Amino acid sequence: MAKKLYTTVLKKINPLSYQNLDWKTVFFVLVIVAIFVRFPFFFRDYIDRDESTFIIMGQSWANGHLPYTQLWDLKPPITFLYFAIIIKIFGKSFIAIRLFGSIMVAITALFTYGIATKLTTKKVAFWVSVFCVFFQSLFGSLQGVMSEHISILFFAAGTYLLFLKENRSSFFGIGVLFGLSLMSKLNMVYPITFLGLYLLWDGYNKKQVIWRAKHLFWMTLGVVLVILLTILPYYFQNEIQLCRQSIVEAPLAYSGGKFHSPLNTLPFAIVILGLLLSSFIFKIIDWKDKKIQILTVVIVCILLSFVQAGKVNGHYLIQLYPFVLIPLGIAVAKLPAIQKKYHPLIIFLLILIPVESYLEYGNIISNKIKTGTFFNGEGIEVPTYITEHNLETENIFFTEYHIGYWVLGEEPPTKAATHPSNITREEMFPFMNNPRKTGMEEIQYIMEVVQPKTLVAREGKEIFDKKLVDYNAYIDSYLEEHYQLTATIGRGLIYQRLE
Repeated sequence: MAKKLYTTVLKKINPLSYQNLDWKTVFFVLVIVAIFVRFPFFFRDYIDRDESTFIIMGQSWANGHLPYTQLWDLKPPITFLYFAIIIKIFGKSFIAIRLFGSIMVAITALFTYGIATKLTTKKVAFWVSVFCVFFQSLFGSLQGVMSEHISILFFAAGTYLLFLKENRSSFFGIGVLFGLSLMSKLNMVYPITFLGLYLLWDGYNKKQVIWRAKHLFWMTLGVVLVILLTILPYYFQNEIQLCRQSIVEAPLAYSGGKFHSPLNTLPFAIVILGLLLSSFIFKIIDWKDKKIQILTVVIVCILLSFVQAGKVNGHYLIQLYPFVLIPLGIAVAKLPAIQKKYHPLIIFLLILIPVESYLEYGNIISNKIKTGTFFNGEGIEVPTYITEHNLETENIFFTEYHIGYWVLGEEPPTKAATHPSNITREEMFPFMNNPRKTGMEEIQYIMEVVQPKTLVAREGKEIFDKKLVDYNAYIDSYLEEHYQLTATIGRGLIYQRLE
């Protein structure tokens, strides 16, 4: 049976048979590619600090505590819900979290394929979707499950539905999907809002403004319904104010933080917009096509959200890739055909793309030989050492490798310490109901009042951002006076309190 399926898939992706591709075959290939590329990272302790924070928040929700009430982070609740559901069903499983993350990436790529087929050939759409998997999985810390992976899954699905049909029920479904995207990552309010305005303008141009307004009403209703269902649990627990502060006000304060500036993002935005504009000017892409206009609105608005945030982390680009790759694929397809003699080189380059994965395969095999387990990283090894040596874990403080809280079954010492960097983001303290007013007060409270018996740091790295000289001077001095370094596990430093 498996051999027959494999043969069928090979036949359908033969260069002469792209037109025979169906969505099941494409999805099968995308799942295989996604799992192959991401599989060795299933065993890593943490890939990005944000993912570790989402896992901790998800565990808190699985334990019965709504996000922001016991622990706190900046993202909207649907991001944490993904982790809470998986933890509730599968327990503490890195493999389950990242396996479903891989499937999520494949589904997003499948919707990207569906969108692309409305604009170009199945051959181009297929390769766009394959590269969508690559770009959502490689080049940085994208092998983990990020909030961008979750939000763009829903948004890509909604956009595909928008390309599929226009009626009341489909627009309501689009609204629900867009609402889920928004409640996973708040910056999606930009493409959702401006896409609605574009559709209204398009209806006006076609003298169908009333008809289009009715559809947009149903889309808005879908978005609002998701928002209301998201905040409903907070209403029942009389935590509406905390919910509003955490979901809406805190992100606005974060974007105005001292290390954020729109100037940091402008070069990147200008390059992307320049490439897009050039493709229109040279008629590589047909600007008059309504679907191209929709993609353009989405791309521009996601870039606008980056500018407003004042920074562009590598994982932010996950939201951009599905929509940028489509016009890029259309443009590349119009280049002269590659001569047959260069085909082996192209195949070699394709094989070489997931080099990060090959290195990680080597890493987990090496770790299995040395330690007897594929699971690796200080976020796992440090908690193992702490458990084996019966070190005190009550009020333990991870300044790094904070996935260790989850592994040990402990909680951060304060709300602000859920994500270690939030300790210094004092602009967000009012929105998490933090009784301390400044970051320095927070770290002093942790060290001098909570007094963690065990503290974990990272060798060769300042505990706080190197720009925060006062913070680092304080904690380095405090550690030297009140703590003793008892073990070094990899790059993990384990300190024990002296008194």
